[in-house]
Amino acid sequence: MSRTEEATGIDRLANPGDSRVLIVNGDIVDPNDRRRADIAVSGGLVVEVGENLDTEGAEHVIDAAGCVVSTGFVDLRTCVGEPGDEQIETVESAGRGAVLGGFTTVLAMPSTTPTIDNASSVRDMLRLAERSLCRIRPVGAVTKGRNGNELAEMAEMAGLGVTMFCDDEVTIADSGVLRRAMEYAGGIGATLAQHCVDPSLAAGAIMHEGEWSSRLGMQGSPAAAEEIAIVRDLTLARLTGTSLHIQHVSTAGGVEAIRRAKADGLEVTCHVAPYHFTSTDADCASFDPSFRVEPPLRSAADVAAVKAGLADGTIDAIASDHTPRAPEDKEAPFDQAPPGMLGLETTLALAVTELDMSIEQIVEKLSWRPAQIARLGDVHSGVVAAGRVADLVVIDVDHEWTISGAAMASNSRNCPYDGRTVKGRVRHTLVGGKLVVADQQVVG
Repeated sequence: MSRTEEATGIDRLANPGDSRVLIVNGDIVDPNDRRRADIAVSGGLVVEVGENLDTEGAEHVIDAAGCVVSTGFVDLRTCVGEPGDEQIETVESAGRGAVLGGFTTVLAMPSTTPTIDNASSVRDMLRLAERSLCRIRPVGAVTKGRNGNELAEMAEMAGLGVTMFCDDEVTIADSGVLRRAMEYAGGIGATLAQHCVDPSLAAGAIMHEGEWSSRLGMQGSPAAAEEIAIVRDLTLARLTGTSLHIQHVSTAGGVEAIRRAKADGLEVTCHVAPYHFTSTDADCASFDPSFRVEPPLRSAADVAAVKAGLADGTIDAIASDHTPRAPEDKEAPFDQAPPGMLGLETTLALAVTELDMSIEQIVEKLSWRPAQIARLGDVHSGVVAAGRVADLVVIDVDHEWTISGAAMASNSRNCPYDGRTVKGRVRHTLVGGKLVVADQQVVG
């Protein structure tokens, strides 16, 4: 599929914005620099960037004084219940949460019912995505039914615009199957992503194996379960000569293995979930099932290593790892509740609040760097300039607010950060030139 600066094919919105929007007085942050300038948007595109642009004829004039303006965020891992589990999340509710959090594109995991493992299921998801306020790009499964055995119809899905493949939270344990998948993904120019855990070491685990699992008497997953799988996958990437993306790295050893691989010139990228730089396994002592996640919350030393990896560039991106769950499932005892927490609306604020990083660094890890990993860089390049697609966010970095799971757009409520005061919020979001969030309220 040919791709241009304009949204085409899989990226095309059903109703791109046709009104003229002007964003004034903001600080633009993109891969080039940080600069004060106004932005004029019309017909779904940025049409002019400059100082003191004429507001005449603008349907919406957004005063971004004191705020940062950047291209929209791209989420590398969003779980959408639909089809199959519409009661926990639909593409509509996920889209609302996404744009409130600044995400203009989300990559929908293939863990739906049916699995996104063939061209027909991709088409079904694309039809559902037409109802969303943000761009929803299906991620194709690597193996049929995510069973880890037989390769899925990767070429056919790629022909429909799928650029990333993974089996989501299922690790492909068979090294031969993973080797063939890497070679195949490399041949079709797609990104292969892996959830890295040795399933035998992590079998039956409820949380991280360490001091707190011993105190609480719960089965733990050792850090080695992740680290062994990461080293195995890096070895296969070196053997095949193809790129690899590692999802939600969570351990100090995992971060270090990726750091060494990058130093050796290996084409590897990775992302981290917000809960791995905001919480530790000690939080599991609350027995709040919302703190049960996969990979599990790790030790304070692991959290420090993740933060260091973000700061030095070893970790390329931050993904929401948005995993909604039915309320009744998360009301079960900690050891019986399924893993996962909400993330779309809180990822930016948790990053601004918890990380000793500039807003420029944070935006890079939320916007253009994940777009590059997912091979969307020609459409979502991060550059704010005339002719570019008008997926934009206005960020109030200093805005303080209190997280409320009940107030979120999701059909689910599994957020452990209720009542927590954080800093940094998206004030306005444009998707394809259409104003979908204005003053922190959905208007699309």
